[in-house]
Parts: sequence; C-alpha cells; structure tokens
Amino acid sequence: MRPIRFIPDDTSYRFMWYARFFYALSGLLMIASVVLFATKGLNFGIDFKGGTVIEIQTKGPADLASIRSTLGALALGEVEIQGLGSPDQVMIRVGTQPGEEGQQETLNRIRQALGPDVTYLRTEIVGPKVSAELAQTGTMAVLISMVGILIYIWFRFEWQFAIGAIMSTINDICLTLGFLVVTQIQVDLTTVAALLTIVGYSLNDTVVIYDRVRENLRRFKKMPLGQLLDLSDNEMLARTVMTSVTTLLALVALYLFGGEVIRSFVASMIFGIVIGTLSSIFISAPALIFFNLRSTKGPAISEDEIRAGEAKDLKTISKEVSAT
Repeated sequence: MRPIRFIPDDTSYRFMWYARFFYALSGLLMIASVVLFATKGLNFGIDFKGGTVIEIQTKGPADLASIRSTLGALALGEVEIQGLGSPDQVMIRVGTQPGEEGQQETLNRIRQALGPDVTYLRTEIVGPKVSAELAQTGTMAVLISMVGILIYIWFRFEWQFAIGAIMSTINDICLTLGFLVVTQIQVDLTTVAALLTIVGYSLNDTVVIYDRVRENLRRFKKMPLGQLLDLSDNEMLARTVMTSVTTLLALVALYLFGGEVIRSFVASMIFGIVIGTLSSIFISAPALIFFNLRSTKGPAISEDEIRAGEAKDLKTISKEVSAT
C-alpha cells in the first residue's frame, strides 16, 4: 500500500511571490493589534490585577442569578461570576480589596454568605504587590527570550538569518496579543507561558527552514536567491505543515475537554501555532532577500539541474563515507 500523503513531495509553490501580500497583510494586522492593545487593552486576570478567585461546586445546578445577588449585597466592588464546564460548578472572581488583609477578609465574607452547602474546589488570593511583580517578570521573560533568539541565530547562521527570525517572532507575538484583545480571553500567567511556547515553536520551524536554506546555498551556488528560498520552503513544506497539524489536533482536544483553567493557554497556543507556521514560511525566508543575503539575479535553474546538483551532493557524501 502506498503511504497517505497530505502534502506531496514535489510541490513547487512560489512562496516568495506570495510573500509580498503576506507582508502587507501582516503589517496591517500588526498595526491594528498595537492600536487595539493601546486603546482597548487586554483582559488581565487575577495574576496581573490582583484579587481572589474561587471555584465552587453546589449540590444541584448552580443558580448564577442567586449567587450574583448574594455577593452583590456584600459591596465587594468588581465581582465576576461564570459557570464552568459542569452545571454545578461556578467560578467567582473578586477584584483587589483595600488593606493588607482585605483579600482574606473578602474570602471569609464570601464563605459566610454562600453558606455550608457549597464545596470549595479552588481558592487563589493574589495581592496587588505580587500581581505587579508577576506582570513585570512576565514581560521581562518575553523580552529576554527574544534577545536570546537573536544571539542564537546570529551565531548559528548569519546576521540576516537572525533579523529574519526576530521579525517572525515579533509578528507572532503582536498578532497573538491582538487576538487576545479582540477575543478578551483572560490573560494570566498561563498566557505568558503560551507566548513563550509560541516563540519557541515558531523558532523551531524557522531554524528547520534556515538549515535547508544553508544546505542549498552550498549546493546551488549560482541559483538566484528567490528560487533557492522557494525550493527550500517547498522541500520542508510537508514537515512543517504535518508537525503543526499534529500539534493542533492535541490542542483542539485540550480546548474542548481540558476545562476552563487551561482554556486561555490553549486558545493562545492554537492561534499562535497557525500564525507561527505561516510566518516561518512567508516572513523568515523572504527577509533574507530584503537584507541581501546573496544576489537575486541570474538565470533560473531547471528541475533537471536541481536533481543533478542533489545527485552530485549525494555522490560526494558517499565518497566521504567510503573513505572513512
């Protein structure tokens, strides 16, 4: 039986031609994301705003209206109440309270108001000082990771590759932030973890493509750069797409059945992996043309010449193996 192939091995898409449109679209979306971030802002969760999160379980289906009315009488300020996956489970979020013992006192008042017929599944209390430190630490983690990427790619390849990788990473982070602003998914520490994971995932795809570009630069010294980048992207297309699809299948299952606690993390990951896969192909590779990695002029190389170049390369490797 022949193996099932969702992506053929001999694709010949003109990625560098499509890249100009992707750059324009990506630029517009990045500008829109920055504007939305500055005007509308993110829906920060308890980790960054401070406050109290309580997950409860009632003996029967939860009456959200009754719980909202009971807690509203306590005059606690900002209070959010929402159902979880099960009809008898409820999440309560209360904003930061004044005073050093304000959060603990708020928790005690909520326990008294809800009575003994409620089971408490999870309770988290974060003070304003801790939340500010978490926000600063999360921002620093993302920035340090980007600097690390720049240094790593620069040493492994050349500076043009490093710039392309950073452009791709900035695109992924900006668009993911725009997605979080539009959807108003709650942003907490798991979302920061998702951003760092997206950066690493996108970088992995980029490095794989860059490795093939570097191999082809040595193999086809007279091939125009645009054609060489198209060849490299097409050669790695099956690997890139299938890796992303496999990861997305697992993430979709987690989003549907993983519960409310990890939903913001998984939603950010799903969007980020799709964007990261596209940016590795349409941003990282074309950036090498913009920064003049090699001349883009010269006659195009035919398929027969490409095969001959590969055969010559395999022959050289065979001789080296035989000699050892």
